[in-house]
Amino acid sequence: MDYCKIDEALSKKEGEKVKIRGWIYRRRSAGKISFIVIRDSTGIIQTIVEKDKVSEKDFKASQKALIESSVELEGIIHEDNRAPGGREIHAINFRVINFADDFPITEYQSVEFLLDNRHLWLRSRKLTEIMKLKAKTLRIIRRWFDENDFYEVTPTVITLNAAEGGATAFSFKYFDQKAYLSQTAQMYLEALIFSLERVWSLTPSFRAEKSRTRKHLTEYWHLEAEEAWVDNEENMKIQEELVSYVCQNLMKEANNELEFLGRRKDELKVIEPPFKRISYEKALKKLQKKGFDVKWGDDFGAPHERVLVEGEEKPIFVTNFPIETKAFYMKISSDKKTVKCADMLAPEGYGELIGGSERSEDIDSMIKRLKAQGANIENYQWYFDLRRYGSVPHSGFGLGLERLIMWIAKLDHIRDATPFPRMVRRASP
Repeated sequence: MDYCKIDEALSKKEGEKVKIRGWIYRRRSAGKISFIVIRDSTGIIQTIVEKDKVSEKDFKASQKALIESSVELEGIIHEDNRAPGGREIHAINFRVINFADDFPITEYQSVEFLLDNRHLWLRSRKLTEIMKLKAKTLRIIRRWFDENDFYEVTPTVITLNAAEGGATAFSFKYFDQKAYLSQTAQMYLEALIFSLERVWSLTPSFRAEKSRTRKHLTEYWHLEAEEAWVDNEENMKIQEELVSYVCQNLMKEANNELEFLGRRKDELKVIEPPFKRISYEKALKKLQKKGFDVKWGDDFGAPHERVLVEGEEKPIFVTNFPIETKAFYMKISSDKKTVKCADMLAPEGYGELIGGSERSEDIDSMIKRLKAQGANIENYQWYFDLRRYGSVPHSGFGLGLERLIMWIAKLDHIRDATPFPRMVRRASP
C-alpha cells in the first residue's frame, strides 16, 4: 500500500486501511494507549496506538517518541467527531524514523525567541498555512501574467544605479567599483519592453530604510511589471485586474488556508474592478479635515493610510503625487507639479500594496532631478538610451509580495509573510 497525505486520509471512510508518514505534532499517553497527533504538509490527524493492537516494539516507540519525531504508520480509519477533522487512525503498525530531542519551542514564547528559532518555528501550523497560501498566490499570479501576454524575465539584482535614491540603498564593493543591491528591477524591465512589450519579474529587492514598523522588511520579494504603449490609467487597470484575479482564485484554490488564517471568502469576493481613485490633493484635504497636520509634499504614513481606506472594502488608488515626493523616472503631469503615478492602498489599514507610474521620456528632466539627488549621471546613460532609440509611452508597477500576503492572510506583522525575515535588527538565522 502506498503512503497517502493526511488530507486524503481524512476523506477515507470508516474501516478503510491507510498508511501515512509525518511528524508528531501533539502527544499524550494514558496507560496502555498513546494518543498521537501527526502532521504533514496537508494537515493533522489523530492516531490511537493501543498496546494490544501493535507490536511491543511499536508501542514502546510510541511511548518514547517526543514532539517532532518523524514517524510512519499504518492503521484503520475510524470516524470520531471529537477528533481533528472528524477522523482518526487506529494504528496496527507504528514506526519511528527519528526520535527527536526535547523540542525547544513550547507555548507562550517571546517573539524574539521565535525569530531566533525561526528554522524550527517554520513547522508551526500557522506558518505552514501562510507558506502554502503564498505558494498558491504565486501560482495564480504566474497564470494571470501568462493569460495576459506578459513574458517573465530575470533581471539582475546587482546594479550601479540607486533607482530609488542612494539613501535607502545597500552599497558594497563590487571588485573595484561601488555597486548596490537592487531596490527595483524597473529600469532593466524597461529595457526589455522594446523587444517583448510586456514583461514581469519576481526578484528580491533591498531597502536600507531604518523602519521598524509591522509593514517593513529590508529584503522582500518584488513583483514588477513594465508595459509598452500603456499610460497611467491603463496601468492602474492592469494592477486592479491582477489583484482581483488573485483574490477571486484564492477563494477557489486556497479555501483551507484562508479559513485557518481567519480570512472570510466573502471579504475577498468583493475585490473586483474598478477600484476607487482619489488624487493626492483630495487625500490631503481629507486628512486635514480629519485633524492631521499635513501639507503639500508630505508623504503619507500608516495613520494617514488607515484614514484614507476607512470604510472601504476594496483597495483604493491615490494618484498624482507631488514631483518632489516621487522618483526621477516618473512622468510629470501637465500641471507641472505632480507626476502620473498611483499607489494602491489595501483596505483594513494594511498599507501600500503597489506603487506604479507612467515613465518619463524627458531625458533633460530626469537628469535635472538626478543631479538634485547627487547621482552620478554617467551611470544612467544606458537608461537614457532607451529614450534615444524608439521610445514609446510606457508604464509599470511594483508589488510587494509579502505586503499582499500580509493583507490577504490578515497577519499582524509582515515578518510572518516570509520564511526568514530580514529587518533592521535581524539577519539570522
